[in-house]
Amino acid sequence: MRVISLNVNGIRSAERKGFFPWMQQQNADVICLQETKAQINQLSEDPFFPKNYHCFYHDAEKKGYSGVAVFCKTKPDNVISGIGRVDFDAEGRFIEAQFGNLSVISLYLPSGSSGEERQNFKFSFLDYFAPLLQERGQDGRNYIICGDWNIAHKAIDLKNWRGNQKNSGFLPEERAWMDTLFAEDQWIDAFRVVNQEADQYTWWSNRGQAWAKNVGWRIDYQVVSTALKDKIIGTSIYKDERFSDHAPLIVDYDL
Repeated sequence: MRVISLNVNGIRSAERKGFFPWMQQQNADVICLQETKAQINQLSEDPFFPKNYHCFYHDAEKKGYSGVAVFCKTKPDNVISGIGRVDFDAEGRFIEAQFGNLSVISLYLPSGSSGEERQNFKFSFLDYFAPLLQERGQDGRNYIICGDWNIAHKAIDLKNWRGNQKNSGFLPEERAWMDTLFAEDQWIDAFRVVNQEADQYTWWSNRGQAWAKNVGWRIDYQVVSTALKDKIIGTSIYKDERFSDHAPLIVDYDL
């Protein structure tokens, strides 16, 4: 089973940059997208609803903002949008497709980089989301939670870690939250199961020569249930083309 996650930074922009032809070549079973920045009524059937996929969007109420989507080769048994709190769900940050005992989720955690107000919103989201993750980690289902988590967990996960310790995305409180997430192996960072190398990034600033110099951050993850740890076959970050300021994260599972 192949699962792809990508923050598209605007699905219409990614389409213009060739994302959909590339996506079709990957023959993925599930594709999770974040930051679609569009309402469904703004998207034509072709290419934004590929005929060989079942396509589900959870849009933000604010136009041109946030939004997540999941494309599935197999029709899900159920699709859940939102995490149950109005202010978070109004931003279109969570959609879950259920297949038997497996759930695949497209998640877009808030960014706090624009200022204190949004950082506090991010902390509120993390506080609310943590017990939900704990419950799901113990409910007997298997989960693949794909998305832009907007946090680099460890120093190996960003190039300039020393200079970013006071910046959103690498704050001590955010990294401690990730420590708790991965504590006792209740949840697993799928990429790091098979790749422990440095300089593996999924996002690069558009400023300067960040992409050319590979001055990036690894803030996109596929976080999986403990039971799936041994099912991870391989993973890669696709960088031959640029569809966004993020790169597609590809993970293959023996499912």
